[in-house]
Amino acid sequence: MYLKKISLFNYKNFSEANFEFVGKINCFVGKNGIGKTNVLDAIYHLSYGKSYFNPLAVQNIKHGEDFFVIDGEFEIKERNEQIICSLKKGQKKILKRNGKIYDKFSEHLGFIPLVIISPADTDLIVEGSETRRKFMDSVISQLDSNYLKHLIQYQKVISQRNALLKYFALNFVFDNDTLSIYNEQLNTFGQYIFEKRKEFIEQFIPIFNSHHQAISGSQETVQLVYESHLFENDLLTLLEENISKDRALHYTSVGIHKDDLSFEIDKYPIKKFGSQGQQKSFLIALKLAQFEFLKTQSGQKPILLFDDIFDKLDENRVAKIVEMVNSDTFGQLFISDTHPERTEKIVKSTHQVYKIFSL
Repeated sequence: MYLKKISLFNYKNFSEANFEFVGKINCFVGKNGIGKTNVLDAIYHLSYGKSYFNPLAVQNIKHGEDFFVIDGEFEIKERNEQIICSLKKGQKKILKRNGKIYDKFSEHLGFIPLVIISPADTDLIVEGSETRRKFMDSVISQLDSNYLKHLIQYQKVISQRNALLKYFALNFVFDNDTLSIYNEQLNTFGQYIFEKRKEFIEQFIPIFNSHHQAISGSQETVQLVYESHLFENDLLTLLEENISKDRALHYTSVGIHKDDLSFEIDKYPIKKFGSQGQQKSFLIALKLAQFEFLKTQSGQKPILLFDDIFDKLDENRVAKIVEMVNSDTFGQLFISDTHPERTEKIVKSTHQVYKIFSL
């Protein structure tokens, strides 16, 4: 599987741009602010139907224009596949495969497995639990459409239950029978999601540990710990036990929407006790483990995007990544970098087919 070419129209800083790619290594080089990362984000858009960097879709339209179009041509299992993502101001975003519009973006997720490694990944460490839940959910959803359906339903019911709790508080009423209907639904969807997350983490941890040892070469021990209320009890019981608290807060205080993935180094939070280098190694190992997990489960090598990461790595870590490229671990690779000479030196050392775009 690889991306053969992409065309951008009114996307971020591009009025119109066309790129044709090779099946192995493609590099975008040039100064900051000229659009290297924007090309990578356009490729990400074709896989996920959204931007990695900007959740407000309309802000991806070039200033002064009222629409954007990203048009990509892939070769997947010896077939040409055209994916188009477009948005016009005031309208819903459209995602098309070979001319046919998807009814739901969730139907497309997983068709083009893709992993991005970016400086923005530090959000996984410094931000709240929602960011880490989204990481788990994005990996599992690319492989399991049923999981995504349960997740969407769970979030819908949580919104309805929270709205009901607010209604009770505003109107000084309470109806336990109506609330119990939502509790039953949350228990059904939530238990399924919990079991899938637990199963994923159990499979993911050994892969992550092996990548971390390879990249860091260090003796420190790192841990990924899945934290959930559902380890304590089933969700139905937890919701009933916490009803007084929920009524006081006007929202649902327990459930899988409060799950977290704890990042630790020698049993301490890496956010507080890990150096910048240790945090970097942790995140790259996390993303390479995501790559390997998707590759093993889907039977395809995901597209891999390296956004400006050579600036952040020492020579030893770069050498480890080059080693992985040479071992044919990766499929198609996209790299953005501010130093053309450094990029060329690195990609030449891989002895793979490459193409460099100067922006």
